[in-house]
Amino acid sequence: MTNESAADETRLLVHAAVDGELDPANARAVERQIAADPALAAERAQVETLRRVLREKLPPRPLPPHLRPRIEAAVGLQRARSRPSWQALAASVAVAFMVASASTWVLVRPAPGDRIAEAVVDDHVRALMASQPIDVAASDRHTVKPWFNGRLAQAPRVIDLAPQGFALVGGRIDVVAGAPVPTLVYRHRQHLISLSAVRAASLPGTARREMRGYNLIGWNDGGVAYWAVSDLGAEELAGFARAFRAAPVEQ
Repeated sequence: MTNESAADETRLLVHAAVDGELDPANARAVERQIAADPALAAERAQVETLRRVLREKLPPRPLPPHLRPRIEAAVGLQRARSRPSWQALAASVAVAFMVASASTWVLVRPAPGDRIAEAVVDDHVRALMASQPIDVAASDRHTVKPWFNGRLAQAPRVIDLAPQGFALVGGRIDVVAGAPVPTLVYRHRQHLISLSAVRAASLPGTARREMRGYNLIGWNDGGVAYWAVSDLGAEELAGFARAFRAAPVEQ
């Protein structure tokens, strides 16, 4: 047996020990191995944490009577009852691990609002890395807004916030959830703010979060979800959002 296969079998035994599937003698042997190996101890801690999260988030449901025999036959438990085997144990542990992994992905996968926020941050970072963070450079909203006409189905709301300390420097077209969206770019001191207007993406009120060192604020207005992202402090970015939302609708 190779070192790799032996290690895999030991990890399976750890899973079996956590599930209470070992006899007392083998359980004590596995406990001694765990006590002597930090990697096995970490494996057990991870499995126990996963089991706890699954119990809290996905309470067990009874299997339909017709389904249990099929599962037992598939993983070899019917044979194992008459003649226990490591193959049956390994199969049952593998099935449990696959089910747990799929359930964990359901628990941790980002919500739609989070995926949009991540896309907005990605677009902001790409713009900062480019030679120019904007496609149209202008401080006049009457120049920026018409630039979007003809490129997008609807131009965004463009606000002059220079009196509040947030100068309009231009705009660009980003891609969020596979669709082109207008993004306005403002400057506050040496910090750039990207403001994307995503249609058909509602938010539960005002959303604030931090991702990869950038602050984000999102809100709904007129059927559009606005996302502002910047390396500004959270309160300064909140001030920008308040100023934009309070500005009168342009004629």
